[in-house]
Amino acid sequence: MGTDTASRTSRGPVLRTERALAPDLARGAMLLIIALANVAGVVFAGEPGLDATPEGVDRGLNLLLFDLVHARGYPVFAVMFGYGLVQLARRQDASGATPQQVRSVLLRRNLWLVVFGFVHAALLYYGDFLGAYGIVGIAMTLLLLRRGDRVHWIALVLWALAAVEVLVLGVVVVITILGGSGGSAPLPSTHVDSLAATDYVAAMLDRLGEWPTHTLTVLPFVMIAWLGMWAARRRVLEEPARHRALLTWTAILGLGMAIVGGLPAALLSAGWLHVDESTAGLTLLLHGASGMFAGPGYVAVFGLIALRATRSGPVVGALSALGQRSLSGYLMQSVAWLVLLAPFMLALGDRFGSPTVTGLVIAVAVWLATVLIARQLDRRGRPGPAEFVLRRLAYPPRA
Repeated sequence: MGTDTASRTSRGPVLRTERALAPDLARGAMLLIIALANVAGVVFAGEPGLDATPEGVDRGLNLLLFDLVHARGYPVFAVMFGYGLVQLARRQDASGATPQQVRSVLLRRNLWLVVFGFVHAALLYYGDFLGAYGIVGIAMTLLLLRRGDRVHWIALVLWALAAVEVLVLGVVVVITILGGSGGSAPLPSTHVDSLAATDYVAAMLDRLGEWPTHTLTVLPFVMIAWLGMWAARRRVLEEPARHRALLTWTAILGLGMAIVGGLPAALLSAGWLHVDESTAGLTLLLHGASGMFAGPGYVAVFGLIALRATRSGPVVGALSALGQRSLSGYLMQSVAWLVLLAPFMLALGDRFGSPTVTGLVIAVAVWLATVLIARQLDRRGRPGPAEFVLRRLAYPPRA
């Protein structure tokens, strides 16, 4: 009796030797996309972040940001979140844990993610996704994790319906633009008070009011995470060679829809397309709706890269090291935005000519710094600080 009880206990976090390359590589590389997207919002204190009157090189940068970056990074992490949820449960099951123990570990981990998200938003950055991940993780653990294939096929049906919606919306936008209604309205953008606050306390108070609303608006990404759960059940990223055709078509169609769907808003942000206010709103709606397809598209690209890459390579090894410590990398970015760009701190965004260029240079530099730090931690066999804390909180002490 004692032996059976001892064997059926939840295990600790994943070991390095158990990790698949593709998810870590995707997380590490896509943190650059997250940095580029977030820094633009911080520099211009808006959502989405953009220079409303770009000139010269800023026009091209706006176009690239809107076509490849804005609303195209977080869907990758949403897919990987759903994928990781299944991986965590699978490892717990393999250790002999009971379904109740597995559920307890996942619920505890996701509850702590909500806490992390609240603290992150209160202290650093309003645009937190950790709280939303935690809420979605709790819902998926309770409602979806143990469901059979019939239920999980619903996720593919929802994505098919979303694809039809994007195509129809795209046709409407094109017809409206070709109709030539005239006007020179900018892309709609929401001012973010906390990013423009002139002292830390005021910014924190603003963030406490902004975080709940922001979290509620991003909760629908549960559909994106559900696709990740479906893929994990088929071990798509652990066995990329067996799913090469699926990954190839997902990369082509996913990124194709995201790029084409984002083009009208990208052209408008660059000042190379002029439309009236209602059409500008439609282009931004199309931009956001098509952006979710970048999630599976980018993930599929890294799945294909993982077919030929190994962790032993310097670049792949460094990116995958950051991917293993993506929570720490994400939080370090928020610390950097506060210190380097906040109006009451160094406020570097307005000191070197083009705020767009300055912000992007800072974003790349901060991301590279997190890559190097993660690589050093990896060589020493240490987790990121945020991962260390979350693991200590989420996993029960072992006998």
